[in-house]
This record gives sequence, structure tokens and C-alpha cells, in this order.
Amino acid sequence: MKYFSVNLYIKMLNCAIAEGMSEKDFMDLSTPINALDDLQVVSAEEFLSLHELLADKLGRGFAVRVGQKMIIEDYGVLGLSWRTCSRIGEIFERSKRYFKLLSNTFLWQIQKEGAVSHIILNRETYRRGMELSTEASLSATVVVLQAMSEKEISPIQVSFKHKKPKDLTSHKNAFKCPIFFEQSRYSISYKTEDLNLRTAKADASINNYLLQQVEEKTKGIKIPENKFVHNVEVLITDALPTGIPSIHHISDLMAMSNRTLTRRLSEAGVTYRDLVKKTQESIAKEMLRKNTESIGEIAFLTGFSEQSAFNRAFKKWTDLTPSEFRKSI
Repeated sequence: MKYFSVNLYIKMLNCAIAEGMSEKDFMDLSTPINALDDLQVVSAEEFLSLHELLADKLGRGFAVRVGQKMIIEDYGVLGLSWRTCSRIGEIFERSKRYFKLLSNTFLWQIQKEGAVSHIILNRETYRRGMELSTEASLSATVVVLQAMSEKEISPIQVSFKHKKPKDLTSHKNAFKCPIFFEQSRYSISYKTEDLNLRTAKADASINNYLLQQVEEKTKGIKIPENKFVHNVEVLITDALPTGIPSIHHISDLMAMSNRTLTRRLSEAGVTYRDLVKKTQESIAKEMLRKNTESIGEIAFLTGFSEQSAFNRAFKKWTDLTPSEFRKSI
């Protein structure tokens, strides 16, 4: 990776200041602290150098402690997409799509072995800063999954390719499981059943749809067609960052059969396929008008695996490319 999110860079600085350093300690940074708010990314050299500097100043476990302070909002558009996952493990599927689409890299990979799932972080740690960044990433995974599930799920094993640090206090506090060093890969492992848990948001949504169905069946109160279609559009929107959702996926979330979902949409005068396209177009136009996300990020959030495919689809919808549409506003 040539660049890292400026949000992660700022997070490191804030954590360092919280641990006793001051802004004066960072006067020699190539990018002044007061200039960071105007940036979206920093170079890999700056990012990794800061990791190395802070490890020297605050101890080898600092990167792991930074990971424990991460919140979903720190990850920008990718973090936004995590908010709408239906299962805990889906965040890795979305992360894989995101990095492939925006940087053509395959960072995250899930390897399932029965009751255990290994989340592999494919990185070549060519310098100490990258080792530290990887420790921060795996540490952050723990708190992000707990935030998504609102449950105290914990890893069962963590593996690092680099050598074991002398002081493992921060590592043990963060991971609370066996930690292995000088392994063949970077990975964090969870029970498969934990990664298959519904996210807290998905649980709330499903309960809402179940209550609506109970009212339909017990009180004879049928959900109005326009509200039903809107409900389906919301679920499609939430699912798109993982890719185009199948009708089975949406009907499962609504606790009904594919046939029932198809029939209810038909009664409202729409097909599932057309509703997916309409939702994609609506999201894309709205985001292009806001002008806060890049076109690649919009392609990711609307379910496309390649920006070129998104560009072609948008041109078909509007007779304009995404860039032309944005400039015309």
C-alpha cells in the first residue's frame, strides 16, 4: 500500500498525546499536525515512520493499544459499510471487496476450517512500521467485532509473522487468547459460530420485520405496498457493499419465502431485479451530489466489483459518466 487513511494517522497522534506526549514532540513531522484536517491520506512512509517513532517513545505495545482505541467511524466509507452488515463476519468480505476495488490488493481472506474461521491479513512486513501497523489492525479487529455484535466475543488465537516482543502486556490485554509469533502468516481466529452471529443492527431490523408480519397475520393489517417496497430498498441498500444481494438473502432477512417476496413486489408493480437497479442508481446519484466520496468508493457502496462496471452502468442510467454527472451539478 502506498497510502494510509489520514484518520488512522490522526488516531495514532491522539493516542500518543493521551499517553503523555505533546504536540511539540511532533514538530518535525513532514506534515504538520494542523495541516492534517485538509488531507484524506498520508504516504506509507509517513505512516509507518510514525508507528516506529511512537514504539520507540511509548513502548513496543503502543500499536496494539492504538488498535484497542479504534472505532468504526475511524475507517471512513469502509467503516460506514460495516454498519449495515447482517452478519459479523461480513465485515471481512466487505473489506476484501473494498481494497480490491480501490487499490487492487487482497488484504483480507477468510479461511474456514469447520468450527474455526481464520481471518488472514495478507501483508508483507518489509519494515518494523508495517509489523506495528499489522498489530494495530488485528487488535482493532477485536474491538470492531465486539462493537458490531454488542457481545463480548473474543478470538481463540492470534498469529504474527514477526519475532516476539520482549513485553507482551499490551498484547495479552488486547487479545486475551494464545498469541503466536514467527508464524507463516498474520491471522486472527474466531469460532465460526461467532462470525455467523447477526449484527446488533440486523437483529433490530429483523425483529421489526417479524413484528410487522405478526400484525399482518394476527390483526389482518397489511403493510402498505409503498412501505413494503421501501423496506426492501433499505435492505438492498444495506447489503450492496457486500455485492449484489440475492433475492434469497433479502427474503431471509424479512423472514419470508422468495416466492412471497416476489409476489408482494409484483403487487406493487416492481420486480426485484428492477428494484436493485433503481436502488443502485438512487444511491449513486445522491452520493455524487454530496461530493464527499470518491467514485471508486461509490462503486463499492453500490455493489460493483470494478469501477469500470459502475461507470458503464451509470452511463446507461443517465447518458453521463459519474464524473460528468458530478460536474453538471
